[in-house]
Amino acid sequence: MGGSGTTRRKTWTGALLLLGMFVGTAFFAVPTAKAIAPETFARGPESKNPQELLVLADSLKTSEHDQFVRLLDELGRDTSHMTDQQVAYLRYLVAWQVAYSGDYEHAEPLLKALMNQSSNDDLRYRAIATLINILGISGHYEEAFSILNEALDDMPHISNKAARFQVFTEAAQLLTEAGQYDLAVNYGNQIITDSPQGRNACAGYYVMLHAKFESGHIGATTQEFQRGIDACLQASEGLITDSIRRDVAHYDIQLHRADAAVALLQGSYANVLGYQYPDLTTEYNALLAQAYWDKGDTLHAEQYAQYALKSAVKGEFNEPLSLTYKVLYQIAEQKGDLRNALAYHEQYMVADKRQLDETEAKVIAYQLVKQQVAAKKAELAELNKQNEILQLQQALDHKAVETSRLYIALLLTVLASIGFWLFRLKRSQLRFMRLARRDGLTGIFNRQHFVDEAEQSLRYVAKSSRSASLVLIDLDHFKTINDTYGHEVGDQVLKRAVAICQRYLHSSEVFGRLGGEEFGILLPECNHERARERAEQLRAAMHAEPAGDSHDITVSASFGIASTIHHGYELRKLLLAADEALYRAKRDGRNRVVVNQTHATDDPSSSADRPNYSIDGHAQLVDPAS
Repeated sequence: MGGSGTTRRKTWTGALLLLGMFVGTAFFAVPTAKAIAPETFARGPESKNPQELLVLADSLKTSEHDQFVRLLDELGRDTSHMTDQQVAYLRYLVAWQVAYSGDYEHAEPLLKALMNQSSNDDLRYRAIATLINILGISGHYEEAFSILNEALDDMPHISNKAARFQVFTEAAQLLTEAGQYDLAVNYGNQIITDSPQGRNACAGYYVMLHAKFESGHIGATTQEFQRGIDACLQASEGLITDSIRRDVAHYDIQLHRADAAVALLQGSYANVLGYQYPDLTTEYNALLAQAYWDKGDTLHAEQYAQYALKSAVKGEFNEPLSLTYKVLYQIAEQKGDLRNALAYHEQYMVADKRQLDETEAKVIAYQLVKQQVAAKKAELAELNKQNEILQLQQALDHKAVETSRLYIALLLTVLASIGFWLFRLKRSQLRFMRLARRDGLTGIFNRQHFVDEAEQSLRYVAKSSRSASLVLIDLDHFKTINDTYGHEVGDQVLKRAVAICQRYLHSSEVFGRLGGEEFGILLPECNHERARERAEQLRAAMHAEPAGDSHDITVSASFGIASTIHHGYELRKLLLAADEALYRAKRDGRNRVVVNQTHATDDPSSSADRPNYSIDGHAQLVDPAS
């Protein structure tokens, strides 16, 4: 927003959905035929060997979807000549097709029935993997992690490699979504260890490499990427190959290698369109739009951004969509088309916020399930000790009273210890819920909690018609610091910037990290003039002190300010106005404060004669029409 962009990555939707062809997971797509209903199981004559038809259908469900649907229809006409295992296999394929069509409401009970009733490990865990996947897609993250945790607990007792593969791939994908990158990498490596070659190895390389990419600590892994691509090419898995290439191109863009990104993306673009997989198509279009924008090719950047909007799944809010709206906003701004620039920027903010909210929800769900599992184990241990005490009390006789009482006393002590541990665990859960509101690196409010607190503060000042101001801060050239000195130094810079701000802020003021190197401050009962003075104080303090414990780095920041006097008490409008001012500060040279004094009801076309005012050589009053 208004700056160089965030450095932390947000998981691309396709990562969770991609491996449907391997583990039976569902993904968003528009099927070429309607889902097969369960009642079609009992019609028509036998035609061929049912086992051969089932295996053939399974192998064709993504590569030749029309034929897959026809085979399901043929198999479903009469199941009287099938074994129980073959009927179960057919029911799984039907459930997969229902999920593939996007009908998760009807797919879920079919999959749960297979999960609870199937005696075949491979089939059961395929159903579990598909169920976990659609629960994640539909936002039921806590249930998805609960089922995944139970499946992982079974793995030490499961020797079937196919069943292990189902669970490990789903674990790697879902854990990547929740930011648990090291665990995801471990599961990817476990898949490769179990199956060094073939389709499973290809999937293992993909989930392992994608987790490393999303972690932001990818390092010099060009050779690793190539190994993964080679493994998938040998397995003839074009979709996974081009998904790995997507991450390589994304990495090139982050390293300002736009030409290399365009060449890689265009080389696979025709194949990607042929897959008819909307998520990957949207990702390619969004990355091409960003790469062409970085090259200065506005025409192609806008063309591929529009392609991305057309290929995006309706109702989804993900990083490719956020990236697309950002490119379109920048293009409209460059053209001087302020009306469309503001419209695209608002859509960018909505998509970006929804994506951050989704990521945060997954992280919280993962941690809650982790806490619940620990609590259940502790409660079970407590019940076992209570049972031991009851058994001892019932077995007491006169000759062993004293000895047994001592043992009971010991057990009661143990029981008290477990109770105290449970108390601490519950307190830890409450502490975690408080921490869920805080940014993990800096300790200040995260984006969602900043929004909640800022909206509450604005409602309070609005009741008495008092003014408030919103200040957006973006550290200048932060990506260069990360690329030059590494993420550890970058983290030190962020912490130092927060510490400086905290010196000058009051307890009633809302301070939060909005993402990457961008921060927000809501100043209640503070007009735009006073906010400008406060921001200038922060700007000077940041620029005066070197950053980094072991590096003499000078860091500056740009500030954008919007006031309720000019833009009203709605946080969304204040964010838009402040971000516009921040963008002007960046464009005009950085290390400055810009105040947006254009009224929210002003017609931009009527303000062309309004001047820009320079204050103290750093602060400005911004007229967006200039």
